[in-house]
Amino acid sequence: MGTRNGTLHNAWHLGIKEFHSLLGDWTMLFLIVFMFTISVYSDARARPESLHRASIAVADEDRSQLSARIIAALQPPQFITPERIGLADIDKGMDAGLHTFVLDIPPNFQRDVLAGRSPAMQLNVDATRQSQAQTGTGYIQSIVNDEIRAFVQRYRGPAPQPVQIVERAMFNPNLSQSWFSGITAIINNVTMLGILLTGAALIREREHGTIEHLLVMPVTPLEIMLSKVWSMGVVVLVASSFSLQVVVKGVLEVTVPGSAALFGLGTLLYLFAAASIGIFMGTLARNMPQFGLMSILVLLPLQILSGALTPRESMPDVVRWLMSFAPTTHYVGLGQAVLFRNAGIDVVWPEFLMVAAIGVVFFALAHHRLRRTIGTMQG
Repeated sequence: MGTRNGTLHNAWHLGIKEFHSLLGDWTMLFLIVFMFTISVYSDARARPESLHRASIAVADEDRSQLSARIIAALQPPQFITPERIGLADIDKGMDAGLHTFVLDIPPNFQRDVLAGRSPAMQLNVDATRQSQAQTGTGYIQSIVNDEIRAFVQRYRGPAPQPVQIVERAMFNPNLSQSWFSGITAIINNVTMLGILLTGAALIREREHGTIEHLLVMPVTPLEIMLSKVWSMGVVVLVASSFSLQVVVKGVLEVTVPGSAALFGLGTLLYLFAAASIGIFMGTLARNMPQFGLMSILVLLPLQILSGALTPRESMPDVVRWLMSFAPTTHYVGLGQAVLFRNAGIDVVWPEFLMVAAIGVVFFALAHHRLRRTIGTMQG
């Protein structure tokens, strides 16, 4: 019991020392504040809602009531006000990059539609603007079809539909991209800072020479690890909770139906695993530049392949199997389930268990590596 109390006592005071070191590191403090405020806000608002203010021009060779209705439907916010151009100006405008889309409505278009001849329209797309080109083509096709259908029904009567699909958007009824992006940014930033802060704290000890001071003190590698895990974990937990409550719920006005307390518990458990990974990387790197390069190789796969940006079901089976051993995958799953779908502990307990198990494995590996590193320095 005395040994255990001594370990916790040393870990507590070493953790307080980490707080003082962090308060003196203005670069890290700025990074923490930036990642959980400006970065979260920009991720949620800087990305367009699928299609926003796309440039479009129309070459109206028909000049009929139907063509006027189609042009009137291509309006903000999806498109800027369509510019009417001549047929000879299509290639010129596309070559100059003035328009992302150019719609060519052929002569006698309305007459052929009413006669049931199914006339063709030409849509020219500047595919160098890839994000708008992909989604904008579908938008234009849907708008044109809706206007033609509504126009024809005035003359022929409504066509009966054999099946009617009733859509219900769950958890995000307005299909707002900012709702998803803001919370996903918090999850990704927890991963990034959970690894970087603990690894950088260990590297900082070595670069400043304070690791030698620790070696002559009656502290063990376990106590050094525990101090860095709990102190940096508390910093990231407080910052992420602030971001969720103030930036996401307050500034972005995102409705979060799930339990913030349950998400915080999952975050705390995940930070144990992320901090262990950071310490393990800190024992491999000799200085901060090496640690930074190593972080790129680790963080990119963890964030991109975890399911936060792309559903895991669309990934190859080998990737899904490999990422099942990463704590980030299970943290993303529990975070989305709790915050988006208001899942309780009865639903996400398998993810909690996996995060804890993987965290224990990485903690044991980091502890073994840190003992060897300290033993080498003492020798």
